[in-house]
Amino acid sequence: MTDLSFSARAYAKIVLHAAKYPHCAINGLLLGKLRSNELQIVDAVPLFHVCLHVSPMSELALTMVEQVAINKGLVIVGYYLANENINDISSDKPAHRAISEKIAENFNHAVLTVVSNKDMTIGMNTNPLRISQYSDGKWKYRDKSSINFEAGADLLEAMYHLMRNEEYRNLVDFDNHLDNISLDWQNYNLNHIIDKALKNQR
Repeated sequence: MTDLSFSARAYAKIVLHAAKYPHCAINGLLLGKLRSNELQIVDAVPLFHVCLHVSPMSELALTMVEQVAINKGLVIVGYYLANENINDISSDKPAHRAISEKIAENFNHAVLTVVSNKDMTIGMNTNPLRISQYSDGKWKYRDKSSINFEAGADLLEAMYHLMRNEEYRNLVDFDNHLDNISLDWQNYNLNHIIDKALKNQR
């Protein structure tokens, strides 16, 4: 398998999406690039929290996200999710499987990330992400110690401040955008907030 790294922005947006809708299942896409033997997860795009398996909506979102990714020199390299049940870290529901397998068909080193709801706390003293990577036709679990998370301990401290200040309220997913098209599903404002929180820890 390739080396794997997560940007602080991608990590934060996954966690904030789950924090905004703790009572719902949520999902989203991971954007990145392959450099030498390292897959760099650069950004995350929050998709849905209402109805994850609505095919026309998913197709529309995938098409729009893919175009944005291409314009940034990136590709869709993975999928993330959180289930509504606090103890559920499975990824085998039809809605999750359909999108993640489609991504894996188009990108050999695809990543599947599941948020462990039990590890979601304001203190954020532990990483709640469970990450698998597609290899030899299967999803294989990656130990967190084998993955490089940008900023390390500073990232957890930045997440504490983001959660304490309820910055997840600023996150816009595709469901929000479909309800009000003036809302920015690319989350430029939130990106700035995340970058500032991280900078304050350095």
